[in-house]
Amino acid sequence: METTSRTGQEEQGAPVRRPVLDGYLSAGFPWYGLDEAFTGPRWLLQPGMASDGSVEHGSTGHGHEPSLRGELGDEEQRFAVVVTVASRPLRRSPDGTGVLEATSVSSAAWLAGSGLLACTWPAQMDHGLRQDWLEQQTAIAWELADDLAGEGWSVLTLPVDGEPTDFHYRESEYGWVLAGATRESVHIGAYGRGMSAYGLGFVVVKDIESYAA
Repeated sequence: METTSRTGQEEQGAPVRRPVLDGYLSAGFPWYGLDEAFTGPRWLLQPGMASDGSVEHGSTGHGHEPSLRGELGDEEQRFAVVVTVASRPLRRSPDGTGVLEATSVSSAAWLAGSGLLACTWPAQMDHGLRQDWLEQQTAIAWELADDLAGEGWSVLTLPVDGEPTDFHYRESEYGWVLAGATRESVHIGAYGRGMSAYGLGFVVVKDIESYAA
């Protein structure tokens, strides 16, 4: 499945672009975010599209939008991003020439892991080394996402729409990642830094436009 860009907003605090919001509004599945216990800023990232043009996944952000330009120090990088992935089986492509990849909890784990890496690579690293580092770490993230039963993951139980739900969870020096399934035919992934995953709760977003205010 295709990965998504992080450019949901042009600048921190700027209104989200209409095409981004339109992608969320056109999706045929519910979006998830943090519950009302979180009272900070909320924002959207660019949704991911399948090859047939349908929206396949998207991410709702909470806290300070991560910055790679150095405006925020490590101690100020406090955010949690919730990734919602439509649960879809292996299916034929619209032109009948191939198949579209099925989505799974591993898909959510991969998107969350790669999302965390995209916004937390070492700022002091030489520019020429960053791409090599990102490719290496992304490959590791994919291997971990493909082995959710492996030693790299533990179990963390958090509420989803008020129901206790088990998530695959792991921590690293860059932050934390989790992934699990819901009763709403979607998979949830999440990643964050500076905000503990323990105590978070996930709910269906009733008004996705509130994230674009």
